[in-house]
Amino acid sequence: MAVVFRAVPRLWGPVSWGRPLHGLWCCSEQAPRRCVGTRPPTLKEKTPHAEKEKFQIVYRFDAIRAFGYVSRLKVAQTAMTVVALPPGFYLYSQGLMTLDSLCLVSGIAGFALAMLCWMSYFFRRLVGILYLNESGTMLRVAHLTFWGWRQDTYCPVADVIPLTETRDQPQEVFVRIQQYSGKQTFYLTLRYGRILDKERFMQVFGILDSLK
Repeated sequence: MAVVFRAVPRLWGPVSWGRPLHGLWCCSEQAPRRCVGTRPPTLKEKTPHAEKEKFQIVYRFDAIRAFGYVSRLKVAQTAMTVVALPPGFYLYSQGLMTLDSLCLVSGIAGFALAMLCWMSYFFRRLVGILYLNESGTMLRVAHLTFWGWRQDTYCPVADVIPLTETRDQPQEVFVRIQQYSGKQTFYLTLRYGRILDKERFMQVFGILDSLK
């Protein structure tokens, strides 16, 4: 996993950001919502007056674009594998396929589905970008959907548990963004991500020794 994190940012360096359709996470700080290949958050993720608020980027994980591509590729690969099952059963019923071959196809399809569920569970909780509004009361979390597209989720800062109150260590590969209300948990990597505004970041997650 650490090798992937080190390799991906090199692959998507400053040169590739100038290419057309370079990915769903290419956003400017002045207009973060105007992103190529992104989709607006659903009604469930929107909060009252959230669209009128001005948000500033405080954290960015560049490799999230690669995970988005991998997620979409995995969905397509799983769909093709599952679609091959009905013809396999038909060929077996006609005596054109052996039982061993049918079991192999079924096993591959089952493994692909299991991997898709595991990868989707992780990717949907991996933070790509963190925004904080000017008043410091609302945190906007940009992450992936099941299909590998971007989705924004709004979390009140008062409901976010500071990292200083959890058992997670900033030196770990992933730390959790948890809420007092027990809602969705996200995963943040301080080791491979970039904190763009330390002051506003510590305003939400507390004063961390590694950020002093």
